[in-house]
Amino acid sequence: MGLEDLHGILVALITTFTDGGYAVDEERLEEHIKHMIKAGVNGLVPGGTTGEFTAMTMDERKQLLELCVKYANGQIPVVAGIGALSTKDGVELASHAASAGAAALMVVPPFYDAVNLNQLRELMAEIHTASKLPIMYYNIPSASGLTLSPAEIAGLSEVGVKYLKDTSGNAPDFTELMFALDHKITAFNGWDTLTFYGLAAGAKGSVWGATNLIPELSMQLWEALSVKGDLKEGRELWRKIWPICKFLESHNYPSAIKTGLELLGQGTGGLRKPFALLTGVPRDELKGLLQNAGLKTVQ
Repeated sequence: MGLEDLHGILVALITTFTDGGYAVDEERLEEHIKHMIKAGVNGLVPGGTTGEFTAMTMDERKQLLELCVKYANGQIPVVAGIGALSTKDGVELASHAASAGAAALMVVPPFYDAVNLNQLRELMAEIHTASKLPIMYYNIPSASGLTLSPAEIAGLSEVGVKYLKDTSGNAPDFTELMFALDHKITAFNGWDTLTFYGLAAGAKGSVWGATNLIPELSMQLWEALSVKGDLKEGRELWRKIWPICKFLESHNYPSAIKTGLELLGQGTGGLRKPFALLTGVPRDELKGLLQNAGLKTVQ
């Protein structure tokens, strides 16, 4: 499935683990992906922040991608998250993704020590050359330490970047990318509480972790805003969705997503230490938000 098919709601996928977090749980992953596809999501993005990639080995990340491609079964594209701390590891993951059947790559810059723009461009060029796959640049300055201007981001199109997941939270810059630089790069929203704005403004889609919890509501919002252009219906849906998004952004994101899934009756295997599922007041608050959105909790 080619890159031209990338649009709509791409779920930033969780990684399901066996109890205790010792290994990727294949059965849980398959069931979760089946649910996403049944709800109508437009693509899968494993191996990102929501997928806890920093807590996984190289072999586990390759296994996860292979399983996602297998379970997607050609029905929807898989965009492989391949962020790494070195060019060597990034190229290895990119080459594997190409052979495994990924439609594109999502690349976050090396984190902890921030690269500069020239180093980033060289990295993207090497990944693109090795994989021959189009790249979605994962713009998340809060984690990467790298802040680029809209023009600098769009300029990455010269080194294989065709798409952007924007998790900067910077609405003015995102607007410039959508309306002044869209001939160079196609911007997807990646900041939960800006999803309504992004879709209403005409973004081609959203890479959205909350969709793990609310796939049906996510697709209803896409249909209302991006397909029908119905702002009234979109606002009604957003009134249900926004409190959940606000909560997710206020806590450790993978912890909140997996806690929500557990509240909905879906086993996730929890998180790898030192992170853990939410407990106490935050857990109870999330339960109430899910119920207010019309979801049935089991705990």
